[in-house]
Amino acid sequence: MKTKKNLISQFAISAFAAFLLAVGPSVVRAQDISGASNPQLERRVRHELVTLPYYGVFDNLAYSVNGGTVTLYGDVVRSSTRSDAAGRVKRLAGVTRVVNNIRVLPLSGFDDRIRRATYRSISQMGALYRYLQSTNPSLHIVVNNGHVSLEGVVSGSGDRNLAYLAANRVPGVFSVKNNLRVEGEEPR
Repeated sequence: MKTKKNLISQFAISAFAAFLLAVGPSVVRAQDISGASNPQLERRVRHELVTLPYYGVFDNLAYSVNGGTVTLYGDVVRSSTRSDAAGRVKRLAGVTRVVNNIRVLPLSGFDDRIRRATYRSISQMGALYRYLQSTNPSLHIVVNNGHVSLEGVVSGSGDRNLAYLAANRVPGVFSVKNNLRVEGEEPR
């Protein structure tokens, strides 16, 4: 009887030790990963940014989340959009620090004219107008000192190329950088 009890307790101890050896490394890995990314926090940050009142087609915002630190990037036309973005993200639960690297584009009538002309050119090219409409457009036109950057997501490489051609044909544009991503493809 004692040998049977000893055998059962040795088996239980061995099983518990094996369980600890199996679970121990995964707990350490989970702690390492949790500091790097938080998908729920990322969704809340994105929601706050895309619902800013003056965030539009001529602005482009991006962010990264590392633990409780949120770093904001991009270009905006209004300085209030920059400060509003940081303020909204700071209030989110789980955010301990906000690094605001958003650049406010310089005031320029020349750039404003290029913004409007580029918007018209893209919206009149094929069916690209659908990317510029809605409260949160999927295509953003950033103009800085006559240089145009196309940012956002389109549904196919044909639309990506058409938008680039439409922006290139605007008079007064010095260069066009096509940063558009095709939906479903890996980021470049």
